[in-house]
Amino acid sequence: MDAINSMEYDYVASGHYAKVVHAYTDQRDKSSVLELSKDMVKDQTYFLSHLSQAQLKRLIFPLGCTPKDEVRKLAALFDLPNKDRKDSQGICFLGKIKFSEFVGRHIGEKEGVILEAETGDFLGKHRGFWFYTIGQRQGLRLPGGPWYVVEKDVENNVIFVSRYYFSIDKRRRLFRVGSLNWLTGSPPDQISQLRCKVRHGPGFYDCRLTMEVGKDGHENAGVVHLSEDDQGLAAGQFAAFYQGRFCIGSGVILESWDSEGFPVCAKALELAKMEDKSKLGKPVKIKVKPECSLKDGVELERQTVESQISFTHKRRVQAAQGGAVSSFPVDLLQTLKRKWFKLF
Repeated sequence: MDAINSMEYDYVASGHYAKVVHAYTDQRDKSSVLELSKDMVKDQTYFLSHLSQAQLKRLIFPLGCTPKDEVRKLAALFDLPNKDRKDSQGICFLGKIKFSEFVGRHIGEKEGVILEAETGDFLGKHRGFWFYTIGQRQGLRLPGGPWYVVEKDVENNVIFVSRYYFSIDKRRRLFRVGSLNWLTGSPPDQISQLRCKVRHGPGFYDCRLTMEVGKDGHENAGVVHLSEDDQGLAAGQFAAFYQGRFCIGSGVILESWDSEGFPVCAKALELAKMEDKSKLGKPVKIKVKPECSLKDGVELERQTVESQISFTHKRRVQAAQGGAVSSFPVDLLQTLKRKWFKLF
């Protein structure tokens, strides 16, 4: 965008699946708005939600009014060289280069350790925390899985994993966002009835946003309340906000806070801080995760839910009395794990 400022070009056109509605030429002072594309599966407004108004005013998206299957038909009709190219599943400009190879080439690798969140057991080693995102299961190379990345210690290059990432008590509908960006330059008047996306795809949540005033006196952060639980909220990812069909801005999901994050036991947190990781010795032998019957699984889930409800009620009573609110009981998953193994 900066490159065309010194040239005699009015707009930059790209193949993103989105729409930009510009003001009439005699209303240049009005804002341009970002609208959902006609193809909701391919829609890319989520990725474009952190643009500035200055950038948006210089963009046009010709494909925003055309579904992807029609684009392919047109490509075949005009015999374009890319008519049979498969849809990209990652970063489109990388071509055949894998994302991990791209990251490794530009950032490098630094060996770190993998610790089990519930026990602190040393399970193995990884190539660098920047290769992994919360909820990721690929690339861990651990037996007895599936294993999922549940937290990261960036300072010490440690990742924490668990086989119980998708347990019922890990779903949440409350999270904080920072680095808020509004496409018009300021937040909308109505923020109690919005829609949002927490990842690329056609799915939305109804939500409300409660703004927070920072130390600088500006409302640059907020708390998002989703209408439903979500399993895969990951710090560092974007939450994009919508009013009807229009994307109005976005914010960066902040690190886990209060009791809402995945509980990592004290032992794991202490081991992560060890300067000499060679003292951990060899990785432990990982036991195969047991499979339980439907009846046992339902009973186990019921006990987990009852435990969470009891804990939530206790927090609410403490808050109502103005007392200190305790943190998430980190032994909950350890108890859950013991119950699984007792079934066999």
